[in-house]
Amino acid sequence: MLGSSEVIAFAATTDLDRARAFYEQVLGLPVTERTDVACVFDANGTMLRVTAVPEVATPGYTILGWRVTAAPGGALVAWFADPDGNTLSLTQFPRHA
Repeated sequence: MLGSSEVIAFAATTDLDRARAFYEQVLGLPVTERTDVACVFDANGTMLRVTAVPEVATPGYTILGWRVTAAPGGALVAWFADPDGNTLSLTQFPRHA
């Protein structure tokens, strides 16, 4: 039933201004909305809603990831953290001939 609906991605932050600077300036995601409780970004057509919370409970796994230009060979993954410690990733999948 949700196969034709758009996905919304969420991330948490304790500081919306700091998160906005990271996602907008470091990752290059355009801001589409900013309120007192969230900053919304356009992640290549997917809404990314970074929401203000009193404390971020950082899980031990990736919460957001981006597929980047593929390279020959096996899949490569690079992990990094946002200012609140949320784990993000970039993945290159192998090119197929």
